[in-house]
Amino acid sequence: MANGTNGIALGMIETRGLVPAIEAADAMTKAAEVRLIGREFVGGGYVTVLVRGETGAVNAAVRAGADACERVGDGLVAAHDSSALRCSD
Repeated sequence: MANGTNGIALGMIETRGLVPAIEAADAMTKAAEVRLIGREFVGGGYVTVLVRGETGAVNAAVRAGADACERVGDGLVAAHDSSALRCSD
């Protein structure tokens, strides 16, 4: 990326239920310097949590969020980090 930066990335975690989504969001924002940019209630009890930040931070946050979901139970549906998605300012 320009100026030697890692770039800005988007990370997403999709969960079954609100409790795993809250756990994931909490873990993601505590694990790395990312900004929680939203959550979407997809329907059927599915919730997607979105974070944004530098590529390395997003990768770490998504891993932490996925781990938190697995500790809560069978809540993790999918975790997508910056290797799949990139966004610009």
